[in-house]
Amino acid sequence: MPQSQPTSPPLQDGDLLAAIDLGSNSFHMVIARYLLGQLRVVDRLRETVRMADGLDGKGGLSPQARQRALESLARFGQRIRDIPPYRVRALATNSVRKLREPLAFLMPAETALGHAIEVVSGREEARLIYLGVAHAQPPKPDQHRLVIDIGGGSTEFIIGRGMETLERESLQAGCIASTRRFFPGGKLSKKRWKDALTEIGAEFQPFAVKYRALGWQEALGSSGTHKAISEICAAMKLSKGAITAEALPQLREELLRARHIDDINLPTLSSERRPIIAGGILVLEAAFQALALQKLLVSKAAMREGILHDIIGRSSDNDPRDASVEALTVRYGIDAAQAARVQATAERMFEQVAEPWQLDADDARMLGWAARLHELGLMIAHSGYHTHGSYVIEHSDIAGFSRQEQQMLAALIRTHRRNVPRSAFDALPDRLVQPARRTAALLRLAVLLHRAHEQHPIPTLELSVDGNVLSLVLDRDYLDARPLLRADLIGEVEGMAGLGFDFRPSVT
Repeated sequence: MPQSQPTSPPLQDGDLLAAIDLGSNSFHMVIARYLLGQLRVVDRLRETVRMADGLDGKGGLSPQARQRALESLARFGQRIRDIPPYRVRALATNSVRKLREPLAFLMPAETALGHAIEVVSGREEARLIYLGVAHAQPPKPDQHRLVIDIGGGSTEFIIGRGMETLERESLQAGCIASTRRFFPGGKLSKKRWKDALTEIGAEFQPFAVKYRALGWQEALGSSGTHKAISEICAAMKLSKGAITAEALPQLREELLRARHIDDINLPTLSSERRPIIAGGILVLEAAFQALALQKLLVSKAAMREGILHDIIGRSSDNDPRDASVEALTVRYGIDAAQAARVQATAERMFEQVAEPWQLDADDARMLGWAARLHELGLMIAHSGYHTHGSYVIEHSDIAGFSRQEQQMLAALIRTHRRNVPRSAFDALPDRLVQPARRTAALLRLAVLLHRAHEQHPIPTLELSVDGNVLSLVLDRDYLDARPLLRADLIGEVEGMAGLGFDFRPSVT
C-alpha cells in the first residue's frame, strides 16, 4: 500500500528526491541528489505507456493501457523503494484527469508504485513545466518567456518572467489526442490537415490575443515532441536545432507525402514516436500561426524537473501554496483577523490530539489553510456560504495545489458548519478520508468557539480523544457568560455525529 506523507524535515545535503510524471504518452521519473542548494540528477527512467491511447472518449480506460501503466509504476516503485515518501512526488496529468472514475485507477496505481499519486490541473501542470524550464535555463532578468509543452493529451502554454508565471493555459490538444481526432484510421491528406489547423486555431483564439499583447522575448518548447521535431528539422537541414516558421510547412509537406501514418519516414524519427508525430506537428504549426511565432528553441527540462524544485519549495519557506492562500484571502475580502483567531484555536487543539489521532505536519498545514479560507463564500452570499466557499476552492485553479489537495481543502470548508453530507469526503482517496474527518472536527470546533468574533482569548481549552470520543473542556465562568456558545456546543453533538464522532463538551 502507498505510504502516507509524514512530516517533511528540512532538506539536508545528500538527500535523494524523486519526481514522477504520469504523462498521457510516457511515464517519466527523475531522481536527483540535493547538494549545496542544487540538484544533481543521478538517474532517469522513461517508459512509453500511451494511456491516452487507452481512453474511450467516455472516461473509460482499456485493460491494456491500465496494465501497461501499473507494470511501469511497479518498476518505478522498485527503484525508489528506499527514498522516504516525503521526498517523492508522483503527479498524474491529462489522461487521469479525463477518467470517469479516477480513484478506480489511482488506488491500484498507488499500490503498484508504493507512494501516493496526485492529480494536477492543466494550469498547475503548466506552472510546474515553467518552473522546470526556468531552473534548467534561467531567463534573463525582466524578460518575458513563452514556454509550450505538447504532451500526449494536452498542450500547455505559459508566459513567465523570472521564476514566476504570468499566464497559464492548458488545451485539450496533444500529440496522441490530435492524431486520433483528426486522422482516424491513420489516413493523412492536405484537406484533413487544413481543416484540423482551422479547428485547433479556433481553440487557441481565446488566449492568443492576450498572449501576443503581453509578448515575450524568447520562446522555448518543452517535451519529447519538440525534441523530436527539432531533430527532424536539423536532419532535413531546415534549421540548426531550433524550430522555425519557415521549417514547419516544409516538414508538414514531407510528412503528408506518406498518406498514411504507418508510412511516415522522417529522418531521425523513432518507430515509437511515428504513430503520434502527426498530431504533434499539427498542434505546433497551429501554435506558430496563432501566436505569430518565428522561432522556438528546445528546452532540456520539463514538468518532472519542475516537480523536483517544487519539492524543495515545499520543504522550505517558499511553499507556493502559502502565497496562493494569501492571494485568495485578499481576492475574496476575508476577515483576516477572524481567520487568524480561528486558525490559532484550531492549531491549539491540533497540538493536543495530533499524536493519538496520528495527524502530521501536512494535516496541520491543511487545517491552517482551511481556517484562513473558511469564510471565503461570504463574498458570494451568507446563506450557505460554506457551500459556496467549498465550490470555489474545488473548481478554481490554485497554484501549488494538486487536485486531491483542493478536494480535501474544499471538504474541510464544506463541513465546517451545519450538517455534514454523507458524500462530503467521497472524492478523496481512502488514505485521506480519516485525517480529513479529524481535521474537519477541529475546524468545526474552532469556528464555533469564535462565532461571536470576540478578540478575548479562550482561558481554558482542553481537547482529548479516545477513539471516536471527542471531549472538550472549557472554563465554567467563561461559558456561563456566553449562553449562545453553550447552546451551540450542545447542538454540536449532532453535528459531530455527522463526522462519526461522539462529542462530549464539559466545564471545569
